[in-house]
Amino acid sequence: MIKSTGAMLTGHSCLFTVWAPFRKTVDIEFEDSGLATTPLKKDEFGYWSKEIPGVKAGTKYRFILDGKAAYPDPSSKAQPDGVHSWSAVVDEHDYVWGDSEWEGIALKDLIIYELHIGTFTPEGTFESAISRLDHLLTLGVNAIEIMPIAQFPGGRNWGYDGVYPYAVQDTYGGSEGLKKLVDACHQKNIAVILDVVYNHMGPEGNYLAEYGPYFTGKHSTPWGKALNFDDAYSDHVRAYFLRNALMWLDDYHIDGLRLDAVHAIIDHGAYHFLKELRQSIDELQIKNRKRYFLIAESELNDVKIMEPYEKGGYGLDAQWTDDFHHAVHTLATGEYNGYYQDYGKVEHLAKAFRQGFIYDGIYSPFRKRTVGSNPQAMASSRFVVCIQNHDQVGNRMLGERPVELVSFEMLKLMAGTMLISPYIPMLFMGEEYAERHPFLYFISHGDPDLVEAVRKGRSNEFKAFKWKGQVPDPQAEETYNRSKLKWDFHQDPEQKALFTYYQYMISLRKQGMFSAFFERHVDTEVHEQQKLLIVRSKDASPGIGILLLVLNFSKETQHINMPAFLERWYKICSSSDERWRGKGCPGKTILQKGEEIEVAPESMVLYKSENS
Repeated sequence: MIKSTGAMLTGHSCLFTVWAPFRKTVDIEFEDSGLATTPLKKDEFGYWSKEIPGVKAGTKYRFILDGKAAYPDPSSKAQPDGVHSWSAVVDEHDYVWGDSEWEGIALKDLIIYELHIGTFTPEGTFESAISRLDHLLTLGVNAIEIMPIAQFPGGRNWGYDGVYPYAVQDTYGGSEGLKKLVDACHQKNIAVILDVVYNHMGPEGNYLAEYGPYFTGKHSTPWGKALNFDDAYSDHVRAYFLRNALMWLDDYHIDGLRLDAVHAIIDHGAYHFLKELRQSIDELQIKNRKRYFLIAESELNDVKIMEPYEKGGYGLDAQWTDDFHHAVHTLATGEYNGYYQDYGKVEHLAKAFRQGFIYDGIYSPFRKRTVGSNPQAMASSRFVVCIQNHDQVGNRMLGERPVELVSFEMLKLMAGTMLISPYIPMLFMGEEYAERHPFLYFISHGDPDLVEAVRKGRSNEFKAFKWKGQVPDPQAEETYNRSKLKWDFHQDPEQKALFTYYQYMISLRKQGMFSAFFERHVDTEVHEQQKLLIVRSKDASPGIGILLLVLNFSKETQHINMPAFLERWYKICSSSDERWRGKGCPGKTILQKGEEIEVAPESMVLYKSENS
């Protein structure tokens, strides 16, 4: 019933298949190849196909619908001339992989680094990113998360305007470039997670509706009509995206997918697309004897996404936890506009430490409704947390990173809070050394009306936050270039110190120094007026003992008394240490029970008990 679509080389010929159930004729034409325009044959489910001899890798083609307009292949593997032009045949088996020794990394051990290929390096390509992998190894990162790379219009885009899910962005280096990057990562023991978008398609170069009912009028999303996951003919649309997910994992050796905004994947059927996706990947795992991650972005705070099949869940591995970011950000910056109005108390961060979600079935003043479900049964490794990401930085009007908003001491406190937390930490590129270039929203659309609509839309988005200034032009190349990392942090003593601090904290995490917190068996003590949070593990971890973390988000020195139920406490680390260019930690290295200590302003300090 359902067939694989696209161009598949088979020896000295190529099988072309496209789904266009309502078209009367579909022909394929070729550019400058000596191959004749050829009609395809239709089956009972609307798949048109034909095996054509003499086709080679690189051959350019497109489909002519009903003898009139010609369009690129919806399942194109390459768009070398852009989203409106010819598709190109790709030989999926022409790359010799060198990652046969790669065994993967357990979910609980991931330390993720989110990056955008175009702005990660000056060149903005997959191959140039390889040159920075040693930097990530030195930092201690063991996984990269690549923002979307499906072909989008022009050469400047975040990637969420992709319109060819199967084609790798040509300006980044295309199919071969991506394989080289993944291969290099695996040879350096770095996992690769790819951000994919199955909730909408970009507006420019999107010709899916010319072929069939890929969209439905039953539902709408912020981007227009919803993709058709539950209406008539949806079996074929679902298969289109399921095959795409399997392609990234199987053909490109990707280790996991980050699923963009799954709350906008609207499916009211009995077998939700997300569950079918997970179960399809379960089958691939058995075939390849390899574990693949599925990490969701969702604004719903719904554990159903992660719950096992037998409980009616979708079985995804983890999800982004924005509550954690918002709790830290509001305490650090004092920003309470927009969705930040739901946060800002020390108790919010305490709750995030205890269970991940803050909104777990309680009322949200910003959203004016009850949000979330109880996450306490979920392991801490099911939550990904951050203090920066592309959304939280790039969706600010001026794209400012926290370095522009808070003190150097507060940057270290924020980082320590994330890295010591029970959850999977995710850094955003440049965060580790306080990159000062902004990360702005950028596009390179070819339609002037669309460009103007994006400009107006961006301006309207910022009204709830009351930010001041001029919105950078998303279409301007300067906006894109300003978003590139500078990579000169070694020349700045403060940036260099912050990198060393991140490096040290990550090494402690990988050594298991924070493991007593990892299953969230913690007591929290909230001092709201003092902006002080104390987190203590209930259980001792082998070789370490009980952990006691003190987070001081105030600009004043705070005093606490060490717990009296254990004789001695030993300092593990402090963000105000002089080696991180702090003013020095006033607390002693060894403390007796009940002894009072000082906690420096905007700092964190971590102790372990004697019984280690």
